[in-house]
Amino acid sequence: MNLYRMEWTITQRSENKKIKNFLHENLISRRTLKAIKFDGGHIHVNGKEIDVRYLLKAGDILEVTFPPEDISEKIQGEDIPLDIVYEDSDVLVLNKPAGMNTIPSREHPKGSLANAIIGYYDKNQISSTVHIVTRLDRQTSGLLLVAKHRHVHHLFTIQQNKKTVKRRYEAFVEGRLDNKQGSIIAPIGRKSDSIIEREVRCDGKYASTHYEVLGEYDEFSHLSLELETGRTHQIRVHLTHIGHPLLGDDLYGGKVDRLERQALHCVQLSFYHPICKKEMNFLSKLAEDLHQLQK
Repeated sequence: MNLYRMEWTITQRSENKKIKNFLHENLISRRTLKAIKFDGGHIHVNGKEIDVRYLLKAGDILEVTFPPEDISEKIQGEDIPLDIVYEDSDVLVLNKPAGMNTIPSREHPKGSLANAIIGYYDKNQISSTVHIVTRLDRQTSGLLLVAKHRHVHHLFTIQQNKKTVKRRYEAFVEGRLDNKQGSIIAPIGRKSDSIIEREVRCDGKYASTHYEVLGEYDEFSHLSLELETGRTHQIRVHLTHIGHPLLGDDLYGGKVDRLERQALHCVQLSFYHPICKKEMNFLSKLAEDLHQLQK
C-alpha cells in the first residue's frame, strides 16, 4: 500500500531545530508524531532513518512517512464510480449525486460515498480511511471535500474553525421572498421529539445563513446561499423558518409535486490547500433535475 509522505527542504531559518520541534511548528500533533514513531511510520533525513532529537541543518531533506491508517469495519469498500473533480496526494474534491449518503447509516449501511471512497482507495492501493471535510445530506448534491490522510484532515479542521473553507449553494424554495438578499440569523437545535430534525429554538447554537435571490418563477424562487456557520440541516431549517422551505424537502415542509428530493446543490467550494500552500476554487453545474426547474 502507498503510505502518505511529506517532505521538506530545510532552510537556514530552521537550522539547529530538533526534528520534533520542527514538526510541531508544521502542525503535526504529538499524538501523530507518537504514531509515526511506534505504529509503522518513518522519519528520514537525506535518506537515512533518524531520531526526532536530530538537529536539522540547512539543506537537509526531511521526509516523514505516516503509518497506515485503520479502516473502520463498519465501512466496507464498494466498487461505486466516483465523480472526481480534482485529486492530488492530499485531497479529493468530489461531486456527490442526490440520493447517496455521505457516510453509512443504520437505514443505508451500503452504497454511501464513504463506501465508494474505500473501494477507490483499495483499487489504487492508498493506505487511508475516509476523512470527510465537508459533509452533504443524503438528498443534497454537489461539491464535497475529502482529506486523504488524518493529518491533512487535522489541518482542514483548523481552517474550518477559522471559517476559511467556503461553500456556496444554490437552492429552489417555495414562494417569493420579500427581501431579495439578506441574512437569516437564528439559533438551531435538535427538535425535542426527534433524533433527526432540527429547528430554530432559543437554546440552540448560533447559526447564520446569507442569501441572494437569483431568479423568480410563478410559485418558487432560485437562491444563492452561503453559510457563516455549519449547523446540521442549517439551510433547510433557516429557509423553513422564514416561510420558504426547499422544494422537495418534505421533512421541513417543502412540497414534492415538482421534485422528490430537496432542491439544494453545492455549486462552489474554495479552500486554502494546506500542503501546496495555495488557494483553490471549484465550481459545479446544477444537477440536471434542478436545472430542469428553470425551464
